[in-house]
Amino acid sequence: METVAIIALKFAVFALVVHLATVLIALRRLRVPEDARSAFSKGPPVSIIRPVRGLDPNEKQALRSTFALTYPAYEVLFCCASPDDEAVPFLSGLIAEFPSVPARLLIGDDCPFDNPKLNNVAKGWDAAAHPWVVMADSNLDMPRDYLQRLFAAWKPGTGLVSAPPIGDAPKDLGAELECAFLNTYQARWQYFADTIGLGFAQGKTLFWRKADLDAAGGLRMLGLEPAEDAAATKVVRGLGLRVRLADGAFPQPLGRKSVAHVWARHVRWARLRRSTFPFLYALEILSGLAAPLLALLLASTVLDFDVLHFAVLYVLAWFSAEAALAAGVGWHLSLRSPLLWVVRELSLPALWVQGWLGNSFTWQGNDMSAARTAGTRSGVIAALTLAGIGGASDA
Repeated sequence: METVAIIALKFAVFALVVHLATVLIALRRLRVPEDARSAFSKGPPVSIIRPVRGLDPNEKQALRSTFALTYPAYEVLFCCASPDDEAVPFLSGLIAEFPSVPARLLIGDDCPFDNPKLNNVAKGWDAAAHPWVVMADSNLDMPRDYLQRLFAAWKPGTGLVSAPPIGDAPKDLGAELECAFLNTYQARWQYFADTIGLGFAQGKTLFWRKADLDAAGGLRMLGLEPAEDAAATKVVRGLGLRVRLADGAFPQPLGRKSVAHVWARHVRWARLRRSTFPFLYALEILSGLAAPLLALLLASTVLDFDVLHFAVLYVLAWFSAEAALAAGVGWHLSLRSPLLWVVRELSLPALWVQGWLGNSFTWQGNDMSAARTAGTRSGVIAALTLAGIGGASDA
């Protein structure tokens, strides 16, 4: 039993060391990089595809930011499924307001995929005139050097550049809780994974060389998984290339969010992760504070030390590192943040269990499922085979 207690204690120490390491890596990667505009002052033209459904007040500034980019040559393709969408008049007005930026509003829904977002993007992908394409969500606020920073992340061997959303401008408790999940937890781990060579895509930003995805089978390849970003990660890795993250990431203005909305969103993401990468999802239970604290408690029952004293110091060190990260990169930080980090840590085990217990979720009014049927798996394998995916490609 003493051996088990020693192993538990070593695990708790190891978990804290890893936590501090992820914070240090994130501090380096998440500071806004030096201005990259001069390096790409004559870069290749880019098509920006922004699927839009409805119009949240926070999205107006995010959509307007598309026209303020300093990149020399780009077009904007807004995509709406219905002409009756409330965003259509606003988008038409934006296009008229900025005649110097080539922009179009594409309307229609051919429904070739189960994923409604991918259905909306499809017409933009087909209409894209340029060799480089960005798919960017409508609530992503683009900094003026957005495209330059994406190109700066494109190194040899890259097949896709992405970036996690950074919660910004919360106006209520629910939105602050969303920041607690998105920023010092999820973004921190995502940049750590990217730094050690295990980068994965997140659908807020997907930056492609169009010919790569077309050669791999086209946009339909992203419809072979419940989530297009998971499918994108698998396609890129199947090509022998890497997904990389842009340094600094990009803000998502949150405004007001109900706690129920935040919880439902993270349950949806959990079920999608469990469906597409089940082994990695199984390990997520070790990524928070609960597992090392339980290990400390187990060790204390045998090794006879003051577990309360050690646990308090442990939690202070854990959250002090998160506070240093948020302050160091200029993210939202308030007096309520530590309390919300505690709430997040308490809820992570329940969220992890929820991810295992179901497949269904609702997204933008659509009832969907994260279930992976045998037919879907065989369809993925067949499509990858037909597309010739598997050989390495030089970027």
